[in-house]
Amino acid sequence: MLDAHRSTLNPFVFARRKFRQWWQARLPLADTYTLTQRNVYILPTRPGFMLGLTLLVLLVASINYQLNLGYLLTFLLAGSAVVGMHVCHATLRGLTLNLLPPPPQFAGASATLSVVLSNARKQVRHSIGLAVLDATHEDHWTWTDVPSQGSCTVQVAFQPVQRGLHRVPPLTAETRFPLGTFRVWTVWRPAAQVLVYPAPELHPPPLPQGEPRSGGAAQARVQNTGEFEGVRAYRRGDPLKLVVWKKAAKSDELVSRDTMQAQRYELWLDFAGAGHADREARLSRLAAWVLQADKLGQDYGLRLPGQQIAPGNGEAQKRRCLEALALC
Repeated sequence: MLDAHRSTLNPFVFARRKFRQWWQARLPLADTYTLTQRNVYILPTRPGFMLGLTLLVLLVASINYQLNLGYLLTFLLAGSAVVGMHVCHATLRGLTLNLLPPPPQFAGASATLSVVLSNARKQVRHSIGLAVLDATHEDHWTWTDVPSQGSCTVQVAFQPVQRGLHRVPPLTAETRFPLGTFRVWTVWRPAAQVLVYPAPELHPPPLPQGEPRSGGAAQARVQNTGEFEGVRAYRRGDPLKLVVWKKAAKSDELVSRDTMQAQRYELWLDFAGAGHADREARLSRLAAWVLQADKLGQDYGLRLPGQQIAPGNGEAQKRRCLEALALC
C-alpha cells in the first residue's frame, strides 16, 4: 500500500499511467487480433543500446587509426543488427491472436485466459511471450513457439478482486528473437468479459431448513445439518448421492435418503435469511450454500431481491444461481 501511495505521488509515474490509459482507450476492442505494421512496435533494448554505443566506438577508432579490419568488424556487426531487427519485427508481424471465451471464476481466484496463436507462414515463430498488461502482472510472462502454418494455445492469468462482470484486461505480446537487441511488442484490448462469482464463505453454517411445498399436508423434520431426516435402508441400485455417508460412518450400515418424503419439501436459499448485515457477506454465504447443496445433490431454489430462481439441481441450476449472485 505504501509503494502504491508513493507511485501516485511520483509525477513521472502518474504521467506514464495517464498516458497509458489514454493510449489504451484509443485501441479497438476485438477478440481476434491480427498483427500488422500498424499495431506492432519496435525499440532497441538495453543490450541494443550498448551494441550501438560499441559500434560507434569501433567506428571512431577505425577512422582514427585507419583500420580496415576495424571497418570490416564494425559494418559486419551493424549488418547483423539490422538483419536481426527485421527478423525480430517479422516474428510478430502477421500473427493472429484469438481469445477463447473465458470461463466464470470466483472472486479472489486466478481467472485463466486461453489465447490461440495462429501462424499462416511457412517459418516457425520463436520466443513469443504473452502477458496481462498490468503493473502487477507484467512479470508473469508465458513464452511459446508457434509452428509453421499451425497454431498453439497460451494461457495467462489475472486475479479479479470483486464479483460481477468484468472486461478482460489489455494483453501484450512481445519477442526479442533472435539477438535480443530489439524488443517488438503489441497491445491488445479483448472485447470479452469474464463473470466473477462471489467468493464462497470458508466455514458456512448448515443449510437452512426445508420449506413445505404449497399444498403439502405432511411435514418432515430437518436436522440441524441441513439434511432431510427421512432415511431408509440402502437398496441395491440406489444412486451414491442418496447415501447418507455420515450415518453410515456412525452405524456401519448404509442408509439412503427417502426421496418420496424429501419431495414434499423445498430447500430455499434466501437472501433475507443469510444472517449477515453486510451485503457481500450474505452473497458469499449464499454462494457457499449453493455449492454445498449441489454437492449433496439436493433440489434448491434461490431468492434474491427482485429475483427468484425456482428449485432444481444439477450443473445448470448451480450456474444459474451463481450467475444471479454475481450480478446481484
